[in-house]
Amino acid sequence: MNRIVRKIRPSDYWRIGEHESWFQDMAAQGLHLKKMGKFFAHFVKGEPKKMRYRIDVSMKKKISSEQIEMYAESGWDYVTSYQYFQVYSSPEELDAPEIHTDPAEQSYTLTELDKKLALNAGFVVVAFLLIVGMMSSVWFLDGTPIYVMIDGGAIQQTILSIFIAYLAYTSLQATLSIRTLKKDLIAGKAINHHAPWKKRHRLNSTLAFLLTIVVGLSAIIPFMQLYKHETKTLPEGNSDLPIIRLADVEQNPALVRGESEYMSDNVDWSNRYTSSWSPFAPVQYEADENGVVPGKRWADGSGEYSPSITSIFYQLSIPSMADHFVADLIEWYRYNDSLDNYVKTKHPSFDQLIIHEDKEYKEVFASKGKNVIFVRYNGYAGMDSVVKAIEEKIN
Repeated sequence: MNRIVRKIRPSDYWRIGEHESWFQDMAAQGLHLKKMGKFFAHFVKGEPKKMRYRIDVSMKKKISSEQIEMYAESGWDYVTSYQYFQVYSSPEELDAPEIHTDPAEQSYTLTELDKKLALNAGFVVVAFLLIVGMMSSVWFLDGTPIYVMIDGGAIQQTILSIFIAYLAYTSLQATLSIRTLKKDLIAGKAINHHAPWKKRHRLNSTLAFLLTIVVGLSAIIPFMQLYKHETKTLPEGNSDLPIIRLADVEQNPALVRGESEYMSDNVDWSNRYTSSWSPFAPVQYEADENGVVPGKRWADGSGEYSPSITSIFYQLSIPSMADHFVADLIEWYRYNDSLDNYVKTKHPSFDQLIIHEDKEYKEVFASKGKNVIFVRYNGYAGMDSVVKAIEEKIN
């Protein structure tokens, strides 16, 4: 039984001369073309032979038996079809006449293919431009590209956009190449049946392989994020979580947990923490906590004193991203507050410390090495108490 050998096929299916040359070189090594798959060319292992291969263009899905017989009578045996191309072979010693003897006449066989590829390229390019617009809004509309990267939600879509860009590029390349070939044929320049193929094939195969690996790995990201994403009720006592607790800031033994405003799936969403993951921040925690000090009231008489805190922690994969990430965090969470209200403060325990205070409302953005913490606190404890709690946790 003849053994089938599979070879990665050249991705540039429209380069007729290079394919003919490749098939001939394979036959000289004893690999004779049997069929062209989507990703691989299938060869039958046999004796090395000097073969000639020619590729004819037809927009018909199925070649007629009459045409196969006509070509066979001229010494060309039908081998296989792929895309819009039919492959014929003939032993070199047979010295069969060329399938197309007039380049100008052969150019007419490319007319319909030229129109088809141009239409396809137009659709792909328009789709690509729409995707570029959509992804640009995701990454840059809020002016926080580092935040978007570290959050990780748009990474897979971006990689898929790059893949679509590659498809758009190859579609344009196919259109331009066939159009150029048609012009050359009209000018009387015949196809080079021995066109060099090794360098381009090696480059394209490497690029396609790497792109496939990257796209494949990116498909894992949403599953990892789903697997790592978990929300639980925040324990009332101390925990090993890298977040700032309300008790760490208030330092008041009378502080108790406030009543839950919303319960779902056995989670107290007023007092919860969520763990997340992304490639650029494999450790992420976000927590909300609300408390009450019985007998103490807000100064404006609005009710019982009920401080609250939101604490977000990131451990980055690349520590050098921390400074830019802090800037994006401020942009993301400042809403309508002026940037002038966010004051950069020197502190020996932090690489970066930025504070924002408006009466009982306080925000702190801090980084140390690969750790970044954001805290939003609403209560009467001083800013020093918030910073000290972050200092103890971040170190």
